[in-house]
Amino acid sequence: MNKLNRLLPLLAILLLVSACGFKLQTRAELPPEMQRTRLEIAMPYSEFARRLETLLEQGGIEVVIAPEGVAVLVVPLNESRKEIQSIGDNARVREFLIRHTVQFRLLDSNGIELIPLQTFEQSRVYSFNEQDILAAEREDEFLRNELADSLARMVVRRLGTYQSNSNAATN
Repeated sequence: MNKLNRLLPLLAILLLVSACGFKLQTRAELPPEMQRTRLEIAMPYSEFARRLETLLEQGGIEVVIAPEGVAVLVVPLNESRKEIQSIGDNARVREFLIRHTVQFRLLDSNGIELIPLQTFEQSRVYSFNEQDILAAEREDEFLRNELADSLARMVVRRLGTYQSNSNAATN
């Protein structure tokens, strides 16, 4: 009876979670046209570029350098910038805004556009304390890496929503 009393709330929670439609996020099912893909990316050594390549490879995509005969993921804009968000009463910066913008499109091996140009943008605000410059710089770097990771995941999820005409006809 004691075990039943402990299991009953757990079963109730599991039932509620499954009833609301909750499910764990799975790996994106990337289109078969992307099996071999070349990345043409602005700032190819940025954190975003490295993260995007890693996520594609984890999704089963072979990222290649081949100039022809492969799908092309074009990222013409990969820009991170820092702006002043607010200024204190002593005329010194109190908060900064970091904004990261990415544009991308997917072309098949014949150069036909599968996914038109898309734009994703995310931003974060952080407080600046001139008494602790090193911590502010670390926070800036951490937020830039977090934004790059988040945007790379968004791009891969968007690529996973693409359905080719052959896939759409069978579904």
